[in-house]
Amino acid sequence: MNKNKALELSKDILTDIVGGILIAIGVYNFAANAQFPMVGFNGIALIFYQLFGAPIGTTAMLLNIPVAIACFRILGRDFFIRSIRTIIITSVIMDVVAPLFPVYNGDRMLAAICCGVLSGLGYAMIYMRDSSTGGSDFIMLSIKALNPHLTLGKISFTMETAVVLLGTVLVSRDIDSLIYGLLINFLLSAVVDKVMYGVDQGKLALIVTEHGPEICRQIDEALGRGSTILKGEGSYSRLEKDVVMCACNNKQMYGIRKLVKSIDKKAFLVIMESNEVVGEGFKEE
Repeated sequence: MNKNKALELSKDILTDIVGGILIAIGVYNFAANAQFPMVGFNGIALIFYQLFGAPIGTTAMLLNIPVAIACFRILGRDFFIRSIRTIIITSVIMDVVAPLFPVYNGDRMLAAICCGVLSGLGYAMIYMRDSSTGGSDFIMLSIKALNPHLTLGKISFTMETAVVLLGTVLVSRDIDSLIYGLLINFLLSAVVDKVMYGVDQGKLALIVTEHGPEICRQIDEALGRGSTILKGEGSYSRLEKDVVMCACNNKQMYGIRKLVKSIDKKAFLVIMESNEVVGEGFKEE
């Protein structure tokens, strides 16, 4: 048990270091020099850096204290402790490691893309280890805990737009910087959602038919994918029908759609996006 705990702790620390480096490079080496407004407490700390020269990591860590205390009860002791460790590691990396890398002075569009993608990868890695970089992360994850149906990317995009606007007004006062900041915010949110949910993303088909067993058998033989038959009843006709439910990846859905129509042209087919599929044949929990 002790070895397992030590292994998990090592993985957590390694993830914090790698994720922290990605975030720090995105913020310090791409966003700061281009005067991009950034998101989160790093974005607020970046404002202090650009206006007063205050160190980004240290400022972000100081801003985290009251928010961390306020969100402690919602997020729980274990998550709080993991997050404090992550905050310290990422703050040190921001102030000590990031300045060792060269600052990008090229095209602003490339700088914005690199900033959004690198930062998004870093945040996603940390989130997937059930930790956070604090600040607005505490607020976002508190909202997520109270509203599980919302994705972190959508919560982040909604919240951080205000920080981007604030950074633009106080620092650059440039409409181009505002646009770049919103682009970074969008890219960061998209990367977080794609990394966290996209790996196991797929489709869910609901097939209303009178040939449920035959369709299930054909799906299994042709695609090697299992399915479930639910019993349904038409609200108008009151006739009983089979509802075949089948989860699959994006590529398999075309085959299922074609197969269903070849068996039952009158079948009613609903295809939905599934952010994550857990269970046999997919990711194991």
